[in-house]
Amino acid sequence: MARTAEETAEEITEGTAEGTALSLTVRPSAAVLGPLIGALGYAEGRFAHAAELALPTGGAQLLVNLDGDAFSSSPPAGAARRTRGAAVQGPYTEPALIDPAQQRAVVWVAFRPAGAYPFLTAPVSAVRDELVGLDELWGTDGAVLRERMLQAMAAGGPEAGLRELESALLERAARPLEPDPAVRLAAGLLDRGTPVGEVADRLGWTSRRLARRCAEQLGLPPKRYARVRRFQRLLRRVNSGAGEPDWAALAADCGYHDQAHLIHEFRALAGITPTAYAPRSPLERNHVPLGG
Repeated sequence: MARTAEETAEEITEGTAEGTALSLTVRPSAAVLGPLIGALGYAEGRFAHAAELALPTGGAQLLVNLDGDAFSSSPPAGAARRTRGAAVQGPYTEPALIDPAQQRAVVWVAFRPAGAYPFLTAPVSAVRDELVGLDELWGTDGAVLRERMLQAMAAGGPEAGLRELESALLERAARPLEPDPAVRLAAGLLDRGTPVGEVADRLGWTSRRLARRCAEQLGLPPKRYARVRRFQRLLRRVNSGAGEPDWAALAADCGYHDQAHLIHEFRALAGITPTAYAPRSPLERNHVPLGG
């Protein structure tokens, strides 16, 4: 479930996304979690396709599979990542092949930039390009979270389940629940396409310090984070317009050197060409069905 904070905001505004039988998306009820979590939600769905690409967003998520006690994710090259049914998906810099059958009933948390950092004992870069079982990160608390969620859902439905998940996050906070304002500013500037050197100058930091703090709290070095977020700006533009995209115009508007550069970056980050990109829906722009 490759979501971003802006996607979840759109879902709250516009309602249930296509392909889902039930979709509940909310803001955190605990005020202290608001600066860290863009949204959290529960989704049920059945999908005709057997596989799909999850595209990189630069953000981290917490996922709980309530239909089965398993998650898996395969990178373009290398062995598949497999965990039990509660996991953290770190910031990805490449597409991942995932199984829609594991999304039949899923609770998810979409962290804001640097929002996952307080809930991990290691830097966020430790889960970069990884799907990591919550039992590996939280020990017994992570191992029992799925059962805890199932009990809460059975007693009070999705709303009760999401409140229980908030409680679990508050219990497991390993650091102060206050995002670093400098790192958040850096993320915002990079997201808007500000050059890395200019971001460091704005903060009064050396490039090395910026790289270290971004890797620690965002999970990605600043140049790589900026590259993924530029890709997300492109996808947002593609899914907000009608008709066939004007790729040359989009390249200029989104900060690519030219159309050839856009195509190269699209292949690298999505694993497909721009013309092959056909997401589930405009609200699920980071999920691309493959086959039937």
